[in-house]
Amino acid sequence: QVELRESGGGLVQAGGSLRLSCAGSVGSFSHYALGWFRQAPGKEREFVAATSWSSSGSIFYADDVKGRFTISRDNAKSTVYLQMNNLKPEDTAVYYCAARWLLPQSQLRQGLEYDNWGQGTQVTVSS
Repeated sequence: QVELRESGGGLVQAGGSLRLSCAGSVGSFSHYALGWFRQAPGKEREFVAATSWSSSGSIFYADDVKGRFTISRDNAKSTVYLQMNNLKPEDTAVYYCAARWLLPQSQLRQGLEYDNWGQGTQVTVSS
């Protein structure tokens, strides 16, 4: 089991930027698939971005964040990041990071396949 802790959330105006971080309790993230998900009030949790553990380093984004958000990872620091630019009010949500050992690339978008979750960090974008 991996403990994950997000940080970096906050209140920002539309068009602004935030960088979320998620630190894990393991020595290295090198064999973990890592994802970011979010949940807005009254809505279901949705996929935001994910990065594969494999050497290909495949990255996937939800369509509505593509071109604005960037996921990256530092395996040695056991940390995954989510750089969020040009934020919109509809990006307001609690953001969660997730991890799963050797999760296949085909399942990276599926929240139910992750077995380690952080406590979440609130992102609020004002108009």
